Amino acid sequence: MRRTVALRLLAALGTAAVGGAVAVALPMSEASAATGGVTGYATQNGGTTGGAGGQTVRATTGTAIHAALCGRASSSTPIIIEVQGTINHGNTTKVSGSSCNTAADKIELKEISNVTIIGVGGGAVFDQLGIHIRDSSNIIIQNVTVRNVKKSGSPTSNGGDAIGMESTVRNVWVDHATLEASGGESEGFDGLFDMKDNTQYVTLSYSILRNSGRGGLIGSSESDRSNSFITFHHNSYENIDSRTPLLRGGIAHIYNNSYVSLHESGINSRAGARAKVENNYFKNSKDVLGTFYTSEAGFWQVSGNIFDNVTWSAPGSENNPAGPNPQSNTTVSIPYAYTLDGASCVPAIVSQTAGANKGLQVSNGNCSPQQPTPTTPGPTNPTPTTPAPTTPPPTQPSGTNLSIGAGSDGSSKASGTGYGNVRDGDLSTFWSPAGATGSISIKWGSATTVSRINIREASGSAGSIGSWQVINHATGAVLASGSGAGVISFAATSLTKITFNITSSTGAPKVAEFETYAG
Repeated sequence: MRRTVALRLLAALGTAAVGGAVAVALPMSEASAATGGVTGYATQNGGTTGGAGGQTVRATTGTAIHAALCGRASSSTPIIIEVQGTINHGNTTKVSGSSCNTAADKIELKEISNVTIIGVGGGAVFDQLGIHIRDSSNIIIQNVTVRNVKKSGSPTSNGGDAIGMESTVRNVWVDHATLEASGGESEGFDGLFDMKDNTQYVTLSYSILRNSGRGGLIGSSESDRSNSFITFHHNSYENIDSRTPLLRGGIAHIYNNSYVSLHESGINSRAGARAKVENNYFKNSKDVLGTFYTSEAGFWQVSGNIFDNVTWSAPGSENNPAGPNPQSNTTVSIPYAYTLDGASCVPAIVSQTAGANKGLQVSNGNCSPQQPTPTTPGPTNPTPTTPAPTTPPPTQPSGTNLSIGAGSDGSSKASGTGYGNVRDGDLSTFWSPAGATGSISIKWGSATTVSRINIREASGSAGSIGSWQVINHATGAVLASGSGAGVISFAATSLTKITFNITSSTGAPKVAEFETYAG
C-alpha cells in the first residue's frame, strides 16, 4: 500500500566529485578497526569479526575499495578497509578479480566474507552511492555516512537503499553509521536499512536514520519470512514516515532506541514476526508499534518504553496499533547478554553516541558515554588496534601565551563554567561543555599567527579529553587532530579565531587553559 510522504525536511545534498585514488596498504599499527565488541544477534552463529587479523588498506575512492577487495588472495581473506573522504559515482568503477564481484553504481560486497569497512580521519561519506551486501558473511561497517541514495532520478544506486542486504547474508554489524535521505519515494528514495531473502544475525547499533520515507524493512513481502535474528539498539530515528523497521516474519530485538517524528507508523511487526521492544523512547509520533497495512498479524513483547506525545489510530481490518496502552502478546527469549539503559535517558545518551564521527562512543550501561573498551580478540570481538600518532610529541611551548587578553567563546558550557576561564591564566577555573563533546575558541581582533597550542586540563580531570580537532574558524580547515590534552603543533597559520573541538571524552572534559603560541 502506497502512503503519502509527510517529511518536514527536504534538503537536497549535492554530489561532490573527488579525484581517483588507489588503495594503500598500511601496517597493522595504523589500523583503526572496530574497537570494543560486537553486540546483539551479530554475536551469535559464530560471531562477527569482519576483517580482524587481515591487512589494513586505506581507500579514498569507491574504485579503491573495490580494488582492495579484488586484491585479496581469496574472497574470504580478511581485510580492513579504512575509508576517508567522499565516495561517489564519479570515483567508483567496477573492478574485476577472482576474489570479488563488484559493480560501478554501488559499493558491492558480493560473494565475499571477512571484511571491515570503517571511516577514518575527517570521515567517510558515501554520497548518493549505496552499500550492497549479497551472498556474503562476517561483514562490519562502522563510522560511515551514507546519504541520498536514489532508486529513481539521477544518479541511481542500490535500488534506493543506503545499506541493503539480500540473498543468504549472515553476520553483519553496522555500527556508528549515519544513514539519511532527503525525502520519500516520490523524491526517488527508498529504505535506509533493508534486509531480505534470507538475511540473518545482524546488529544495527549507535546509528542515526533520518529524513526518509522508509526507515527499513526485514522481508520484502509477506512471503519472505526467512529473515531473522536482528538487533537494533541505541539508534536514533528522526523524521521518518514508516518502517522503523517493518518486520515480516522472524525475530527482532529492539532496545534503547530514540524515535522522534514518526509520521505514519513505526515498528511494524507483521506476518508472524515477533519483536522484543524494551526501554525505547518514542516522542511526537504516530502509531509507533503494531501491525499496519496488512491483515497478517505480527506480535510484540513490550517493557520499559516511554511514549511521549504519541497518537494512536483506531483498530481496523488492516491496522492493529499496539496503543494507547501497549501490552505484550508474545514472549521472545534473547540468547545473548546485554545491559539496558533506562528509557528516560535514552534521548540524551543516543544523541551523544549515535552516528558517524562521534568517536565510537558507547553507553556504559548507566546512560553515560564512554570510549569503547578494547577486548580480547575472539569469535565475537574484532582485534583492537591503535592509530599511529601523526607527529612526534612536541616540546613544551615557549614564548608569550597569546590567549591572555584575547576573547573567547564556544559551542556550549556546563553550568558554573565560562569561556573566559580558559584565557585567564588561572588553573583553578575552567570551561566544561554541557555534554561529553563541545568546542572552545580563542579569538583576536586582528589576524594573529599561531603554530602551537597547549590544552591544560583542570585538576582531577586529567585524561578525560578523548579525540579532538583544532580548526581555523574562518576557513573550517582542520589544522590538527588527535586525542588527549597537552601541547599540539601545526603549520604556522594566520587567523582571527582558533577552535579546539572535543569530539569524544571519558567523563566531563574540563579545560583550565587554552594557551596559544606563535612558535
